[in-house]
Parts: sequence; structure tokens; C-alpha cells
Amino acid sequence: MQITTQLALFLDNRPGTLARVCDALSAAKINIYAITTSDTVDHSVIRMVVSDPRKALLLFEEHGTLVVESEVLMIEGDNKPGSLARIAHKMADGDINIEYCYCATPPDAKKGLLILRTSNAKKALKILNT
Repeated sequence: MQITTQLALFLDNRPGTLARVCDALSAAKINIYAITTSDTVDHSVIRMVVSDPRKALLLFEEHGTLVVESEVLMIEGDNKPGSLARIAHKMADGDINIEYCYCATPPDAKKGLLILRTSNAKKALKILNT
């Protein structure tokens, strides 16, 4: 469990946009650990945690892409019923708001990766480590 940097890219919502983002990261030898997208009428928000956020940030800025950095928790946890509930209860008991989260795991995996954006990452990490 650690605090890490998430990048949020604001891009046109058109075919090929995600492919170009992934191509640029691949060419720069940057691995994507977690990714989620959401859309609006005219643009898409791509949130991602990558192996080298500094390098990725510079890469996107060089191409004129609007990028916002934020602190998130990256939690490797058990892939079983109740795991997220325990985390959510700890956050609630510590008066920490979960602004959003995303994760995915294959059904038979023992562990999963959760990205958690909270109102206070440092306090959330401390609470989860106790």
C-alpha cells in the first residue's frame, strides 16, 4: 500500500484517442498499472497510474495535453468478498471521504489492485496501516 501519483488527461472523445495515448506511453517504455476513463459530451477524462509519472507528465505536456496530477492510494489487497467494505468502513470511521476508486481483478486472482482517491491521502494511508 502506498501513495502514488495519478495523472488525469482531458482529451477529445473520438475514436483512436486512447490508442494514441497508449502508443506514446509504450514508445516511452512507460507501463500502465491502472486506468479508467469517463466521458462527457465533448471530452474524455483518462485517469491512470503509470510506472513513471514524471516522464509521462512531460510527454503529455509536450503534446499540449491538459494533465492534472493528484495523490491516490495504490492498494494491493485480497480478492475476496468484503475487502473493499473493510477499507470503506475504515475511511468512514476516520472521517475520510472516498472521492472515487477503480480496480479490476481476474475472478481467480488471489490479489487485486485498488486505486483510491480520498479527501486526505496521507491520513487515509495512516488509517489503513493501523
